[in-house]
Amino acid sequence: MRPHNAMNDEEASDASREAAKGAVYGALKFGAATAALGGLGYLVSPIYRGLTVQFKVYLQMSGMILGSWIEADLRLRQYEAKIRTQRRLMRDRAMWQTYEKEYGKEDE
Repeated sequence: MRPHNAMNDEEASDASREAAKGAVYGALKFGAATAALGGLGYLVSPIYRGLTVQFKVYLQMSGMILGSWIEADLRLRQYEAKIRTQRRLMRDRAMWQTYEKEYGKEDE
């Protein structure tokens, strides 16, 4: 078995970078949505107005963390699918080149 340091792998770095971008985007998107819901709750609900500031911050952060988690997972799965497709194309291209070397091109 060959040694492999997964932490220094370029592909792992790219995947983590893509997940981090997704997490930031998800936090912003879901943070805006929870802020809008918080504002609506403040306008409409006397129960929400009676909550402590700490609990309101907790609710806001919970929405942002949920959004980060969902979007990071989505971006990571999309990245994995893209890498699988690229690898399949490279494997098919190599197999086709081997075929052409062995049997010649279609034109000939």
